[in-house]
Amino acid sequence: MISITGKPVLSRLDTINTGKLILAAVIAAFVFGMSGNISKTKTVGVTVQKVNSSYISVMNNGGQDGTSLTKLNATTQPALTACDGAASATGYCEKSGTPVAVGTTMGLTGGFTGKTQVIVVGTFNDGLQQVLLDTSV
Repeated sequence: MISITGKPVLSRLDTINTGKLILAAVIAAFVFGMSGNISKTKTVGVTVQKVNSSYISVMNNGGQDGTSLTKLNATTQPALTACDGAASATGYCEKSGTPVAVGTTMGLTGGFTGKTQVIVVGTFNDGLQQVLLDTSV
């Protein structure tokens, strides 16, 4: 037993019982469906290649959940200026499909001197959005 000024504060038994109570609460949350916001992680491979200081190529390699991928969205830091040769005022590049075909590429153009962060987000047919790639090239 731990005591401060001679008064009991917390015993080892209290610590064990508190741990059991927390474990019981977590199990109850799952049993009674209180964990409904937990979604399955999707599996889709995306690769990126910095071809030169002004061009980056992003490719969808497919995967277990590739057939449910409906949109790919790529952003860069520093911001891209064109997507597949067309000017991009929004600073991102997007490809859509039902599904987005394996082998689909996006050509990102901009001033990519030094390290460039590339983030690719996938949208799936169930509405889930997930970061598929976050890397520096």
